[in-house]
Amino acid sequence: MSGPNGEPHVPAGNVGRGEEGDGDGFGETEYAAINSMLDQINSCLDHLEEKNDHLHARLKELLESNRQTRLEFQQQLSEEQNMQADVQGPHMDI
Repeated sequence: MSGPNGEPHVPAGNVGRGEEGDGDGFGETEYAAINSMLDQINSCLDHLEEKNDHLHARLKELLESNRQTRLEFQQQLSEEQNMQADVQGPHMDI
């Protein structure tokens, strides 16, 4: 049914000739082949959209995780600086 690249197999003898001789250059076989290709493209686009949505969700999770880690690190650093200041005692600048 499909060629090596996923294209529908259309016999070379039918390409460009309408089966009904209506003069438009396309017959039922060609329209069916085009419809099949469009269905495959639509399916691929749906799959890409799903992957994109999944990646977007994962990136949002990663961003939030990094934001939380950064806040915790800043909080820890601030606490350590406060502890060092308490140990050193007040400075008398004259």
